[in-house]
Amino acid sequence: MTKDFIHSLAVLTAVATGLCALPARALELDAQLVCKTDAHTFIQALLDDQYIDPKPMRVEANSVNAFRPMHGRDLTAFGFHVYAILGYQRDDAIFRKGNGKAEADSIYGAVVSGPSESVRVRVQQAGSGATVKQVLPFVLTAIVCSDG
Repeated sequence: MTKDFIHSLAVLTAVATGLCALPARALELDAQLVCKTDAHTFIQALLDDQYIDPKPMRVEANSVNAFRPMHGRDLTAFGFHVYAILGYQRDDAIFRKGNGKAEADSIYGAVVSGPSESVRVRVQQAGSGATVKQVLPFVLTAIVCSDG
């Protein structure tokens, strides 16, 4: 084996470990993602406890706001590391409106690091009514609670 190959393998292993490793003291969002609340309640609690940045990192055309976890504040959902928190509630000042049509009055969830099928199994095992959607194959998956 060449030095370059071994170096590449080491870098890939380090990146994969970083994506899969779960923080020891992360806030677990499992109970909130069984879809029995609304976006305002879900997001407001995370804002109050300073787990997410109050300014969305992105606002989709359908008004779904994506919030970044605050530096040093780790979140998990069903055993997966949370990359971003999603939310929108109609006529709520917490959320910015996108330039398109909102798909639901209230929608919230999390984007996690993990393959969609693995996430789907854990969500179903927990008895959650959340929808699981692939964002990036084998890398990012969205767990979404919606009223519409």
